[in-house]
Amino acid sequence: MYFVYTIKNSNNIYYKGFTTDPVQRLEYHNKGLSQYTKNNGPWELIFIQKFKTKEEALTFEKLLKRLNHKYLDLLIQSERNEI
Repeated sequence: MYFVYTIKNSNNIYYKGFTTDPVQRLEYHNKGLSQYTKNNGPWELIFIQKFKTKEEALTFEKLLKRLNHKYLDLLIQSERNEI
């Protein structure tokens, strides 16, 4: 399975990505091992959706990265969020 996720920090900065292991990936972000997120933690997982194929996940991740906060907040509150 592949997962597309969104994490958020206390400054309301969002980061979107995809992974095969969301728990491990969140730990990676919180340990400062990601260049973009390393000095902005702690991070909280706020959205996750699973996909059967890598292609589906990457396509959705691209769409997710284009959403502004208003639409992203609606998606987080929707039934698509599998948290």
